[in-house]
Amino acid sequence: MNRITLFSTVLFLLCIGCQSEPYVRSGIFFGGQIVNPSSREVTLYQGNRVIETLELDKSLRFQKKFDSLTSGIYKVEHLPEFQTVLLEEKDSLWVRINASAFDESIVFSGVGASKNNFLMELILKQKSESNYLSSKYASNSNTFNSILDSLLLEKKQLWIQMDSVNTLSPIAQKVTQAAYIYHYANIRERYALLRGSNWTAEENNLFFDYRTFLNYGDNDLAFFDPYINYILNFISQKALDKGSSYLKQKQTTPYNIERLKVLDQEVKGSLLRNNLARAIAFEEVLTFENHGQHERFLQYYATVNSSPVYLAEVLALHANISNMGANQALPEIALQNVKRETISSNELLNNKTTVIYFWSQTQMNHYKNTLELVKDFQKRFPNIRFVGICIQPFNSMVDQVQKMMEINIDDQFSLVDFEKAGEAWVLTLLNKAIILNPEGLILEGFGNFSDATFEKTLTELQ
Repeated sequence: MNRITLFSTVLFLLCIGCQSEPYVRSGIFFGGQIVNPSSREVTLYQGNRVIETLELDKSLRFQKKFDSLTSGIYKVEHLPEFQTVLLEEKDSLWVRINASAFDESIVFSGVGASKNNFLMELILKQKSESNYLSSKYASNSNTFNSILDSLLLEKKQLWIQMDSVNTLSPIAQKVTQAAYIYHYANIRERYALLRGSNWTAEENNLFFDYRTFLNYGDNDLAFFDPYINYILNFISQKALDKGSSYLKQKQTTPYNIERLKVLDQEVKGSLLRNNLARAIAFEEVLTFENHGQHERFLQYYATVNSSPVYLAEVLALHANISNMGANQALPEIALQNVKRETISSNELLNNKTTVIYFWSQTQMNHYKNTLELVKDFQKRFPNIRFVGICIQPFNSMVDQVQKMMEINIDDQFSLVDFEKAGEAWVLTLLNKAIILNPEGLILEGFGNFSDATFEKTLTELQ
């Protein structure tokens, strides 16, 4: 045996000895990098509960090893965007995101990447189909079902291909299949809500045959958007009286109470029931024109919901909406000016009628369109001050954009804490507008800055 062969043999024997106690990975590692970040944080949620808020480092990276997370569905949030992530024991997952094109840019790598990349592939394919499917709602039910069957089969083939080259756990199989099965089931329910109010019993039975293959009490999917969206529309369809128009009924308090009744009868599992009831309650309470009837709704909600935390959330939202009512003082929050100084929102007041509008660094086209409206309004309503508030803290990119667009920086501010400000001012839409009188009292707490009726509101203030 020559020296090289002898050395190789010894090395091989040493390697065998090293492998006698192989390394066993445990826990869950999750990390990533955010390109063009809109904030300095990434938050991981399980359901509606914050698991961890991670700061971006100088390289715009974040990472954390979790030793006690259970396998399942989570959400990763980088304000104002979020996306689903499936984490399991022994996963070591890295994600790269460009915040300027959030969903389109997400790429996973590492152990656990395949199932998550498949989920993102589905989301992007389904987004690209939305305009096409919207154009097919005028089709009869047989034609519409055939279209969805074809799309469903296409996604099933993709899933079979992905499953064949990966060893998926039972929960990963369930979630990745549910991502396309319940997405298309949800579209069928939406179609029925809009087109099926006068169907015969036979037509109903034929169209809703797919329901027999679905699960209405799966707590593993209790916070999975495709599943939740489907169950909510299933409930909505069951709650709609025959011959009634969904578009006319959907924002009425009696209809939302009926939805809670259907939920109580049809859905099993307290985790799922409470999450669905919470979603219905938020829809109802955020229908501001129903505010006078919300006490009646909340009384019924309290009998269906069994979560004290969710009840407290819904009641707090109801109270915050009341605080944003006409003739109320605008709730005080912390703002940042362009000099990066933290100020009180009370400092916005300058004895003029003031309109507050909002924008996001991740939606610059929206900001540009909003500024065009602002310039037009300023010419026509010179006695009104228009104040822009960015929902993320300012950065150097914002400075450059505002300088290039010749914006009056004295009327530009940003939120210091989106979560606290969002709750206090009930920020649910980027198009939201708040109008204050010269004394700082609310004239309109829930305006829509881009709505055609908003101009009329401003005209009445002249």
